[in-house]
Amino acid sequence: MRFFYDLEFLEDGTTIDLLSIGVAAEDGREYYAVSTEADLSRAVPWVQANVLPQLPPGSDPAWKPRAAIRDELLAFFGDEPVLWAWYGAYDHVALCQMWGAMPALPRALPRFTLDVRQLWEHLGRPALPKQGGGEHHALADARHVRARWELLAERAYRLGLDV
Repeated sequence: MRFFYDLEFLEDGTTIDLLSIGVAAEDGREYYAVSTEADLSRAVPWVQANVLPQLPPGSDPAWKPRAAIRDELLAFFGDEPVLWAWYGAYDHVALCQMWGAMPALPRALPRFTLDVRQLWEHLGRPALPKQGGGEHHALADARHVRARWELLAERAYRLGLDV
C-alpha cells in the first residue's frame, strides 16, 4: 500500500520537531494530526505566516501527544507501507524521530521515503497540477503529493516503467 504524506515541522538547523502530519493512502483513507508537544514559540517567521494559520483550533481532536500520533500512524500504515513524499528528506527524519533513534523504528516501517520530486525529475519534469489551496496544511499537501504521483505514475506506465 502506498502512503503519500507531508509533515509540517519546526527546525532550527539542529532539531526537526513535528508540528503536523497528513497522510493520504492509496485506498482513499486519510490521517491528520497536530502535535500538542510542538513548541510554537520556536516557529520562525515563515512558519508563523504560512503554517500556523493552517492549524485547526486548539480544541480540535487532531491535536494529540506524539505517542498517540505514533501509535495511530503505525496502525494506519499496517504491514509493509510504501512511503512517498515531495522533497521528503526532512519529512522522513521527523517521522522517524517520533520513535526515537533509527534502531527504535518499528520493523514494519521503511527506513526511507520515496520522493515524488525525484520521480518528476526522472520522468522529464512534465507539467504537474497546481495545488488549489491549502498549501502548508499537511493533509492538503499530502493529497497533492498523491495527485502528483498519480499523474507521474500514469506517465511512467506509458513509458513502460514501474513505480
